[in-house]
Formats: sequence, structure tokens, C-alpha cells
Amino acid sequence: MTPDELHHLIKDLCSHPQECEWIEFKCNNEHPEDIGEYISALSNSAALHAKPRGYIVWGVDDKTHRVVGTQFLPRMKKIGSQGKNGNQELESWLLNQLTPGIEVCFHEILIDGLPVVVFEIQPAFSHPVRFKSNAFIRVGSYKKNLKDYPEKERKLWELFQFAPFEKGIAKESLSDEQVLQELDYVSYFQLIEQPPPDNRLSII
Repeated sequence: MTPDELHHLIKDLCSHPQECEWIEFKCNNEHPEDIGEYISALSNSAALHAKPRGYIVWGVDDKTHRVVGTQFLPRMKKIGSQGKNGNQELESWLLNQLTPGIEVCFHEILIDGLPVVVFEIQPAFSHPVRFKSNAFIRVGSYKKNLKDYPEKERKLWELFQFAPFEKGIAKESLSDEQVLQELDYVSYFQLIEQPPPDNRLSII
């Protein structure tokens, strides 16, 4: 994600009148256990509400949605056993606690000189996402245990059962050149017995 894309994303998230099931704003809360639970909740809620991503944004006031900056630096934070200080990077520690594995992208940017951090969270796609042994969900702007909301859990499983794999998002925000690097398009045209087009736009 380019700085311009990230700036536009944060502006769009801040334009929401209040926190919702797939957006969480924070200032400086950096407790690893809380972050893991929020990732689970936002991933499951994004899936439930058919959103392409869930988001945790540090550096934005959760009441006014005004950018206030944050002291949280996720790439500098190290974790040990039981969430205590140690040598394992926060990102690696968090991802190791999530089942099934999902993509969580960390973005950092300065807005008007104020540091803002965004966690971009992939929606659950085959099972409810658990942090350690528990799955969470958002109810309004609150994080709750999924097991306490059986109707939401049932609806999630129904979505997983009937969601076509082909409609999932493989990667986002790629340039045309990056798309062609990711795809074996020559083999594709061989399979459909057609010569590849002679320019990038036609191939795309």
C-alpha cells in the first residue's frame, strides 16, 4: 500500500460516524493479548459483514476520530512468554497465536506530523479465527466471546460453507506489472489455445 493509498484509507475509516464491527480506533493500548483478541474479533466480524478487511488504527481518538498520534511502534515491540517482554517480534508472536492463519499487514505513516499505525486484517474464510483457544466477535463496538453469540457463530459457518473460493481476494493493490509477475499467464493462454496478446493491458 502506497503512502497516498494509506492516507486515503485512514481518512475513509475516520469518516465513519462511530466504531463499527470491523473498525477499532486506539491511541496507545499495546497489550499483546488485547491486540490478538481484537484481530480475532475484527477478522470474524469482517467476514460476517462481507467486508474485504478489518482494521485496528492506532493514533485516532475513538470518540472524535481525530488524528492524535500514537507512541505504539509494533515493529519495535518484542514479546516473551505469557506476553511479557522478550525477543520475539510482536507480528510473529501474534500470527503464531491465530488459527487458522490469516494475513495481518502492519502499516505506519505520519499524518500532519503525527504517527499513525494501521493493522489491516484479512477476514475469516474457512473457520472462525481464534486467538489462542478462543474466537471473538464484535457486537457493535464491543469485543465479545463468539461462543456467547451462537446465532452469529451459526451465520459465520453458513457463510464459510457457501462462499465460493473463486470470489476470495488473493492479493490487493497490485500494479499491472505485479499482477503479471504473480500469474503464469503464458500457461493460461496455452490452455485456452490462444496466443498471448502483445501488450500488458490486453493481457490484464
